[in-house]
Amino acid sequence: MTSTTFRIGGDLGVRRLGFGAMHLPTEPGPARANSLAVARRAVELGVTLIDTAHMYGGGANEELLAEALHPYPEEMLVTTKVGIARSSPEEEWRLDGRPAVLRDQVEQALRRLRVERIELLQLHRIDPGTPLADQLGTLRELRDEGKIGRIGLSEVTVDELDRARRIVDIASVQNRYNLLDREHEPVLTACEAAGIAFLPWRPVAWGKSGAEADIAAVAKSLDATPTQVALAWLLGHSPAVLPIPGTARIAHLEENLAADALRLAPEHRDLLDRLAVPGAPPVS
Repeated sequence: MTSTTFRIGGDLGVRRLGFGAMHLPTEPGPARANSLAVARRAVELGVTLIDTAHMYGGGANEELLAEALHPYPEEMLVTTKVGIARSSPEEEWRLDGRPAVLRDQVEQALRRLRVERIELLQLHRIDPGTPLADQLGTLRELRDEGKIGRIGLSEVTVDELDRARRIVDIASVQNRYNLLDREHEPVLTACEAAGIAFLPWRPVAWGKSGAEADIAAVAKSLDATPTQVALAWLLGHSPAVLPIPGTARIAHLEENLAADALRLAPEHRDLLDRLAVPGAPPVS
């Protein structure tokens, strides 16, 4: 039976099916009130892993989660990301892994999330303009100071992951990955072998119409939705996968979180496994 939990860094237990907060509106008014309700409903439904980032509103998303959930349940992990910055709201976001910027964004996240330590802090992107040793060295220093518990990466190759692991322990990787987009399968394989959590962003995305039809057919046979099928496939594909689907609607949230109770039959999984494999023969 597929495990519904994973220990990030070998010790931090979370429910594998989490929640991505990126899509939650943060501006004042009814939209913000709805966002607060969605975040609280996620916790009510048993979510223990919520993903945010400095880039999501320049910290506004972090503040929203703190307003909704602080004081956090003991088992709750709110992970955030740093390393993308802009000088003003009018400027474009850019990669910025300079030590002073990373340290400042971590300090801001601690304040906005109302915590003394971020249990999982991820580097949003590797900045090619700053030595990797300087970027990860800064995060290691923050970890040694007790402000970070574990360090993760996002959008990295196998080679970049290997290089990073020679500098500091890596607890998680957050790459784009879903049923129809498996470009980073080698990274997932490396994570699974090393016991590193793999958090696919954009965990549900549809491709060609033929693939959509196959997914819809599986969903119909299981009295489920295509989204639930895609998430169930992820959970069964590797024990290291921790999907973080995002939504701003409670109904969609509830649909997503029901996916970890969905069981795909072997013939369903065989069909789905072939969807993103060029030239794969049809299932007989």
